[in-house]
Amino acid sequence: MPQDTNSVLPPDADAVDLIVSQWRRERPDLDPGPMQVVGRISRLHWALDERLTKVFESFDLGRGEFDMLASLRRSGPPFELTAGELSGSMMVTSGAVTKRVDRLERAGLVARRAADSDARGRLIRLTDRGLEVVDAAVERHVRNEHRLLAGLTPAERDTLAALLRKLARTLPGV
Repeated sequence: MPQDTNSVLPPDADAVDLIVSQWRRERPDLDPGPMQVVGRISRLHWALDERLTKVFESFDLGRGEFDMLASLRRSGPPFELTAGELSGSMMVTSGAVTKRVDRLERAGLVARRAADSDARGRLIRLTDRGLEVVDAAVERHVRNEHRLLAGLTPAERDTLAALLRKLARTLPGV
């Protein structure tokens, strides 16, 4: 990692430490301290997304499609939800749900049927093949997440989860 010649960085410094050090040097009137957190969260988001996406792609799924299958799976038998319920559980628009359902239906992973109580309403359910795929995908996904967090102890993961939960409560819509 490049060194900031005007300050001493700790031996375990990363790119965010360098950026913060440079801002402190160039704009001593600003407090770049929040960059220590926000910069790392941003960098981790991109790095984690790339590594998570590889698992979904190995099942020919995008992140949103995996999320839909996982939402249906987590709902329990009969693994069936309305489009509105899916939209709420995935925090996406009904249009996004429709696109994902269309693709997953073509792949034979979900099926639609008219709701018993409202012929205009549609229920989306996992097919037997969809259940097999999502179960295999979520097993690999969880193993991957364990691998990605292996650098933290269980206590550190718990602390980080609690801090992130607290931060999320301060941001509307998270």
